[in-house]
Amino acid sequence: MNVLLLGSGGREHALAWKISQSPLLNKLFIAPGNAGTAFVGANVELNPLVFETVGHFALQQNIDLVIVGPEDPLVLGIVDYFEATAEIAHIPVIGPTKAGAMLEGSKDFSKIFMQKYQIPTAAYQTFSKGEEENADKFINKLPPPYVLKADGLAAGKGVLILDDKKLAKSALREMLDGKFGLAGNKVVIEEFLLGMEVSVFVLTDGKNYILLPEAKDYKRIGEFDTGLNTGGMGAVSPVPFMTPELMVKIERKIIRPTIEGLQAEGIKYKGFIFFGLMINDGEPNVIEYNCRMGDPETEVVMPRLENDLLELFMATSKNELGRHVAHIDSDTATTVMVVSGGYPEKYRKNIEISGLNEDMEGLVFHAGTRRHEESDAILTNGGRVLAFTGIGENLKDALKMSYNDIKKICFDGMYFRKDIGEDLM
Repeated sequence: MNVLLLGSGGREHALAWKISQSPLLNKLFIAPGNAGTAFVGANVELNPLVFETVGHFALQQNIDLVIVGPEDPLVLGIVDYFEATAEIAHIPVIGPTKAGAMLEGSKDFSKIFMQKYQIPTAAYQTFSKGEEENADKFINKLPPPYVLKADGLAAGKGVLILDDKKLAKSALREMLDGKFGLAGNKVVIEEFLLGMEVSVFVLTDGKNYILLPEAKDYKRIGEFDTGLNTGGMGAVSPVPFMTPELMVKIERKIIRPTIEGLQAEGIKYKGFIFFGLMINDGEPNVIEYNCRMGDPETEVVMPRLENDLLELFMATSKNELGRHVAHIDSDTATTVMVVSGGYPEKYRKNIEISGLNEDMEGLVFHAGTRRHEESDAILTNGGRVLAFTGIGENLKDALKMSYNDIKKICFDGMYFRKDIGEDLM
C-alpha cells in the first residue's frame, strides 16, 4: 500500500513510526513532515490545507490511503473534498467529515451535542460580541475559578482558567476583541470541574470502535502545573487511577452515546475521537472532544499499541473495525517534551541540536525540527521540538529512560519540565 500522512508534528512522527512497521506498507509519504519523519518515510513539500494539491499528489503517487494527523484540515473539510472530487473519491481518508470535526472545531457545537445526547459535562453558556453584560452576569453566578474557552481552534492555547472575577471579565473582552483571532468570535464560559484529568481515545468506523490506551498529559509550561497552557509538555500511559470499572463507566456514559449521537445526526465519522475527561469521585465528565489523536499523547499511546495500525486503518475505511480487538502492551510509556526557550510565547527557530546521533535508550519523536539544506544538521523549527519517550515496567523506570535520553542532547535555550508523572507516583 502507498500511504499519505498529513502533518508535521510529534503526533505525525509517532504515527509514521508505527505505520512504517506494517507489512502492508509499500511507500509512506509524510506531508510536510519533519526531520524525524524522514527516517521512516519520504517527506513531501505539501501544504495539508491546500486540498487540490494534496488530491493531485495522491492521484499521481497512486495513494491507497490518506491519514490526517492535525485538526485544521479536518475542520476545513478535507474528507468532504476527497469524497466530492470524482478523480480521488475512491481514496479513503482517515478522519471525520467537516460536520464530525465540529466536535473539536466549535466548543459551542460540542456542548450542544453533549446536552442533546445526555453526555456528562460542565454547565456552560456561550457569548458573542455585544453580549458582555450577560456574560458578566453568568460569571457572577459561578464560583471561581472561571473557565473561558475560545469557540474555535486556537492551537491548544484558547482556554483560560482564572481565579479573579475581574480578570475573567477582562479576559472575556480581550477574547471577543480578537486575542485568539476568529476562534474567539464566540466564547464558552463554563463551571470549573475538580478532579483528575485523563485522555481517552478510540478509533471508530462510525459504528464500531476500538479503545486505545488512555493517557494523562501535562499542559502547563511550568512545573507543578503553573504558567501558561501549551500544546502539551509531556504524557504518561497507562494512568494508574484508570480502573477497569471506571473505563466501563466511561464507555457506557460517554463513548457509546457519542458514537450513537453522531449516527443519529447522520454524521459520517471514520477516525479518531479524543475524549478529554475530568474524573471526580469516580464520575467522568467531558472537558473537550478532539477529532484526532492528541500530541504528546500519541507518543505514549502508539508504543503501547501492539496491533498493525495500518491494518486497523484499512478496517476503519471498510466499516470492518468490529472484527478487530486492540492489543495493548502492559508496560508504561512516558514522554517528556523539550521546547524552545520562550515557548508558548515568543521563541527562536533554526537553532542547531547536538547529540541526536547518540544511542538512545528510548524513542525520540521529532515535533518542531527541520534538516539544514547544506550542512545536514538538525535544527529547531517550532516551540515544541522533541518528545523523549521512555518505556519500562513501571512509571519510575519509564521516566528514568526519558530523562536519561534528554541529557544526551543540547540546543541553546532548551527547556523541559522535570516533574512529568510525579503526581501519579
